[in-house]
Amino acid sequence: MNAQVLNETARALVAGDKGLLAMDESNPTCHKRFAKLGIPQTEAARRAWRELIVTTAGLGECISGAILYDETIRQQKKDGTPMVKALIDAGIIPGIKVDAGAIDMPAHSGEKVTEGLDGLRERLAEYVRIGARFAKWRAVITVGAGIPSRGCIQANAHALARYAAMCQEAGLVPIVEPEVLMDGAHTLERCREVTEEVLRTVFDQLCTQRVMIEGMLLKPNMVLPGLDCPKQQTVDEVAEATVNCFLRTVPAAVAGIAFLSGGQSAELASARLNAMNVRFKSRLPWALAFSFSRAIQQPALDIWQGKDANAPAAQQALLQRARCNRAARRGEYSAAMESA
Repeated sequence: MNAQVLNETARALVAGDKGLLAMDESNPTCHKRFAKLGIPQTEAARRAWRELIVTTAGLGECISGAILYDETIRQQKKDGTPMVKALIDAGIIPGIKVDAGAIDMPAHSGEKVTEGLDGLRERLAEYVRIGARFAKWRAVITVGAGIPSRGCIQANAHALARYAAMCQEAGLVPIVEPEVLMDGAHTLERCREVTEEVLRTVFDQLCTQRVMIEGMLLKPNMVLPGLDCPKQQTVDEVAEATVNCFLRTVPAAVAGIAFLSGGQSAELASARLNAMNVRFKSRLPWALAFSFSRAIQQPALDIWQGKDANAPAAQQALLQRARCNRAARRGEYSAAMESA
C-alpha cells in the first residue's frame, strides 16, 4: 500500500469542485431503464450508451472520476479505443464497482447484506492492471417497522470495512457506500437516527480493519424523509439535518463525501447539495461532492432513446447536468440553470 498515492487519488476525486459519475449499473438494471424507452436490451446498445457518455466533450471539466461496471471497464469504443483510455484522455479517473449485489439476509426478514468478498483480492488486482484507480462497494439499509436491526448494520459495516482494506492493499481508493434507502414512510428524523447509527458503526469497523481514513471517500445518502412520508422538508432543512448528522459521525480525516442521489430527481439532488455548500462549505473539514447516477444520466437517456441522431442532444443534456452539479458544489446552482 502506497499511502501517498492513495491520499493523492482520494483528494483528486473531490478536487476542483468536481464530482463522480456513477455509470456502474448492472446489465439487468440497465435493461430496465432501456425497456422503458424502447431501447434494445443488447450488449451493442449498452456499449453505445456508455460510449456516448465517455465521449461527451467537456465532461472532464465537471467530472473527476467515473465508476464503471465489470462489462464497461472491458469494453471498447466503436473505433477500438478502450473505454478506460477514453476516460483518461478526457481527464477522468476510472473506477470500478466490485460488490456482487445485495441478497436477503438470513434470519433478518426484510433486510439485505452485500456479497462479493470471495475472490475480491484477485479481482482487484485484475482491475488495477486494466487501469482502475478506485473502487466502490454499496450496502443497502432499509428503514421499516423494527428495522434496521443491529445485526444487519454490523454485517454490512464489516463487509464494507474488509472491502476497503483489500482495496487499499491493492492500491485502489475505496469508496464506501452505506445507503439508507428512501423507500418507505419514515420521517426525516428517523432517517437521521438510522444514518448516524450506520455511519458510527461503519467507521468503527473501518478503524478495526486498519483502513487508512485519509485514503478513502464516503458515498452516503442525504438525510431525507421517506418517499411516502406525508411531511417533506425544505431544501434548507434537509441540508441542515444532513450536515449536522455528518459532523457528529464522519472523521475530519476523510478526504471527501460524495453523495449518492438515490431516488431524488436530478433538480432536487442538485438543489440540496447546493444548499449544503452555500450554508456550510466554509466551515467543514471535508469536501461535499456528488456521485450521481440517474440524477446525471436520466435526462440524457430520455433524449437518446437508442438513436444515433439524438446523441449530440443527449450529450449536451448530460454535460448540462454535470455543470449543474459542479455549480452546486460551489454553492452557485439555481433553478434558472435548468432552462439554460
